[in-house]
Amino acid sequence: MSEGDNTSANLLAQETSQLEEQLQGWGEIILAGDHFLRWERPWYPGALVGVSTVLFTLIYYLDPSVLTSLSCTVMILCLADYLVPTLAPRVFGSNKWTTEQQQRFHEICGNLVKTQHRVLSWWKRLFALKEEKPKMYFLSVISSLVAVAWIGQQVHNLFLTYLIVSFLLLLPGLNQHGIITKYAGMAKREINKLLKQKEKKND
Repeated sequence: MSEGDNTSANLLAQETSQLEEQLQGWGEIILAGDHFLRWERPWYPGALVGVSTVLFTLIYYLDPSVLTSLSCTVMILCLADYLVPTLAPRVFGSNKWTTEQQQRFHEICGNLVKTQHRVLSWWKRLFALKEEKPKMYFLSVISSLVAVAWIGQQVHNLFLTYLIVSFLLLLPGLNQHGIITKYAGMAKREINKLLKQKEKKND
């Protein structure tokens, strides 16, 4: 392993350790949520979609203003930030953590740090593309924004948000059970077949 790899690994371990300390009060909630997101029981996907559906149905019927929605969201986050670290140990009993639970909590924090690094890396690549190939950057960004604007115009914004949130909630489980890999592989094979058939026709 090179010196750069060692430095990167040490930085990752340091940031993971810091994140573990910051989220220690949320450990029980994070582990419970992890069980749901990874579909450790067959009914968990239905529960996730059900919770999402109830939440967005409530928002639809109440039809709060943007300011009210923002205020309620921040208020809930503040209450959770205050109450969860205090009540979670009493409810779950953090002193009863097993080695397996502690290891899983460490893995979750490590994955969060890696995800943060990937997002920052993509962001840096985008700016690098802007500097190196400004025309391609401009066309890519404008095309993407036009596509998003068109989708937003065709689909109700609340329903679109509901679909996105539901998909994100199901994404870890889809990945954990290999469903994404399976269907991505099937799509890749079909595309390769179509390309080969097109090549044969051209020949």
